[in-house]
Amino acid sequence: MTSPSKCKLIVIDGLDGSGKATQTKLLCERLRADGCKARTLSFPDYQSDGSAAVRMYLGGKLGDSPDDVNAYAASSFYAVDRVVSYLNEWGRDYKTYDYIIADRYVTSNVIHQMAKLKEEERDDYIAWLYDYEYRRLEIPEPDLVIFLDVDPDISQRLMRERYQGDDSKKDIHESNVAYLLSCRESASYAIEKLGWTRIKCDNGESMRTIEEISDELYTIIHSI
Repeated sequence: MTSPSKCKLIVIDGLDGSGKATQTKLLCERLRADGCKARTLSFPDYQSDGSAAVRMYLGGKLGDSPDDVNAYAASSFYAVDRVVSYLNEWGRDYKTYDYIIADRYVTSNVIHQMAKLKEEERDDYIAWLYDYEYRRLEIPEPDLVIFLDVDPDISQRLMRERYQGDDSKKDIHESNVAYLLSCRESASYAIEKLGWTRIKCDNGESMRTIEEISDELYTIIHSI
C-alpha cells in the first residue's frame, strides 16, 4: 500500500468535451493562489513510454471498435500508464504537496471500460479494478472524484468544433457515439455506487460558463 500522505488527490473526470483539462488547470491555479502547493496530472500520459499500449488501442491498431479489446485487457493498458507515471514522476510530490489534481484517473476505466460489460458484471469489475490498481499496483486512491456531466448532444458538438469537422482525428472512443452513450450510463452508475460528485456543466441547450463551473468546483474542494 502507498504510505499515508497529507496530500489530497482530486480527480476530475467526464466524457470528451466536458472541459476536464480547463477545469483541472483553473482549480490548480486557484489553490496555488491560496498558498497551497498544488500540481496537475493528465491521463493518459501520451508523452510517456508507459502509454504505448493505450496509444495502440485508441489509434485502432488493436481493432476498429472499443469492443475489440475486452474491458479487463484495455483497463490494464491504462493501469500501466498510471503506475509508470506514479513511479517515475509524481510519487515524490504526493508525499509533500497539498493537492494533486488529476485530469482522469482510475475513474476513467470505470467510465469507459465498464461500459463494455453487462449490468450484472459491473460490481465484480469495480472490485477487480480497485484491487488491481489501488492495492496490487499501489497507486494512491483519490480523496474526491468529480464528474463533469454534459449532455451528449452538446459534447458531440464541442468535439466537432475541436476537430473542425474532421472525424478522422477522433480516436476509436470519440468516433463511436453509441459507445459514448454507454459510457455516460456507466458514469451514472458509478456516481451512485461509488459516491462521486456530479457537476452539471450545461443548461440543456449550451454549456455553462467556464467561470461558473470553476466556482462550483472550487466550492466543492473547500467543503472537504
